Amino acid sequence: MALSLAPEARVRLVFFGAAGVGKTALIRRFLHDAFEARHRRTVEELHLLELETGSGLRLRLEILDTSGSYSFPAMRRLCIGSGHAFALVYSLQEPDSFAEVQRLRDEILEARRGPVPIVVVGNKSDLAPSEPDSRVAAAQRDWGCPCLEASAKQGRNVLGLFEELLSQVNPPGRLSPALQRRRPQAFAKEPPPRSGKSPSCAVC
Repeated sequence: MALSLAPEARVRLVFFGAAGVGKTALIRRFLHDAFEARHRRTVEELHLLELETGSGLRLRLEILDTSGSYSFPAMRRLCIGSGHAFALVYSLQEPDSFAEVQRLRDEILEARRGPVPIVVVGNKSDLAPSEPDSRVAAAQRDWGCPCLEASAKQGRNVLGLFEELLSQVNPPGRLSPALQRRRPQAFAKEPPPRSGKSPSCAVC
């Protein structure tokens, strides 16, 4: 179910999933049209983008890239509470990573207790068998949320993922052309706190 945005015209998309499934790679492909094969451990990073909507309003798009280790449950709860829409990412190559998506969905629904925009993403389709993953169809049927397959390496369906996430929160105006015109220099990463700790949901 789509949620209506508040007049502040701000959307926060939160990416959850097990470590190594490609959350950061999907975001990097969307932001910079680039792919880095080497896995880099993420703590939490917040990326920002200002978009011009079809109605002339400006939309602040926030993309929160979370850790796959979940060392701090309290921080994860803060991430859940601050998100407008959630991408639950698993690897089509790693069947066990889908169990983490199921657990995360249950945690989000328990914390929010209402309609929550969720998109399930099977990443690394370039390395997976050619036939569609049956778990995607089952999740779409049983959970009633959009599910898709993507490849951060090839760029397949990455823009479609972000378009789907934004459509779930019903932003003002038409955003598809703005997403296609996005430029990497429009993005910025949240600076670390003065204490030197890594950026996290606690400071979002």
